[in-house]
Amino acid sequence: MRKLTMDELHRLSKDEFDTVEKLPVVMVLDNIRSLSNVGAVFRSADAFRIGELFLCGITACPPHREIHKTALGADETVRWRYFETTEEACRTLKGMGYKLFAVEQVEGSTMLQDFQMEPNSAFIMGNEVEGVSDEALAFCDGAIEIPQVGTKHSLNVSVCSGIIMWDIFKQMCLKP
Repeated sequence: MRKLTMDELHRLSKDEFDTVEKLPVVMVLDNIRSLSNVGAVFRSADAFRIGELFLCGITACPPHREIHKTALGADETVRWRYFETTEEACRTLKGMGYKLFAVEQVEGSTMLQDFQMEPNSAFIMGNEVEGVSDEALAFCDGAIEIPQVGTKHSLNVSVCSGIIMWDIFKQMCLKP
């Protein structure tokens, strides 16, 4: 076994990435405090060609050295917008015809393995301590929960985002 070279991976250039079709999906970061988490979400969004990130409230925006360190350049390829509040982002998405889903442990949530992806969906990722804000939950059409069987009650927001983006990509791009 040997590792593949960068050429063998056939990755897109920055210019090529700009021109390829992205998934009709928006990831909403609801007051994410860690710049490392923000960078990691950018990196996963690049990997799965997520359409756009909405950065809300205290969520830091590029350019920023700490975001860039984790994003490894994805902060320069993934489209993003900043909103002063998550509510403003939710109103914008609703106006664009998006369905909104909180990734949160709430009454009536759908387990990820049972979730059926639809185009023009947005996924709200909550603050590391407080989760998805009540104000953002009021806009949601549903909630998705990632099953967990350990002792902890939650996953790191960047890990959780990566799992959600992988599932979206799998459902939309890897259908048999």
